[in-house]
Amino acid sequence: MIEIKDVKKSYGVGESSTQVLKGINLLIEDGSFVVILGASGSGKSTLLNVISGLEKPDCGQVLYDGKDICALSDKELTAFRKDTVGFVFQQYFLLPNMTVDKNVRMGADLALNKDYRNIIAAVGLEDKLKKYPSQLSGGEQQRVSIARALAKKPRVLFLDEPTGALDENTGRQVLDYLIGLQKEYKFTMIMVTHNQNIAETADRVVAINSGLIQDDIKNQSIKSAYEIGW
Repeated sequence: MIEIKDVKKSYGVGESSTQVLKGINLLIEDGSFVVILGASGSGKSTLLNVISGLEKPDCGQVLYDGKDICALSDKELTAFRKDTVGFVFQQYFLLPNMTVDKNVRMGADLALNKDYRNIIAAVGLEDKLKKYPSQLSGGEQQRVSIARALAKKPRVLFLDEPTGALDENTGRQVLDYLIGLQKEYKFTMIMVTHNQNIAETADRVVAINSGLIQDDIKNQSIKSAYEIGW
């Protein structure tokens, strides 16, 4: 269980300070797929960064099974991120001088995972092991970044607009892989997006606007990546 209690976050100092999160309270159940939905500037990416431990809030708590990660030292927070969470962003952040196999193995090595090639196969890239990022399509590169994140066996996978740089067909394919992997491995998946259609694939949708939660609903009819609009 992840519990966010009265989290606030600002950037800047003095008169130039801007409050981005204005008091967020949220419970996220283990093994769920939650979409944080909002327009650009709504605070959704900042919320993801705070929940995942990439940034510390100005005040409030982020509790993982009752343990407040906001109270951790920088060293402890680094260890928490290594052991507990994985990240997938709109940009792929692959190392260009490493093959698919070596890029994914970077994540696997953090968890001493010797079976990481199962993840590569799960995202449909077992025939691309020796390819370099420049030899892959955008969708293939994003699938490598997903495999790298999952190879470290995270408890929670955070995704920030993972299909934002992809065309519709490729985006649907990548989303379909993510949904399938989440069901198979049963990790918690928290995705930030501005795309209302993608929100229809999640268990739950948390809509955020101007740093506050505007709506929090459970989807009664969950759709596949190929059933939604785009």
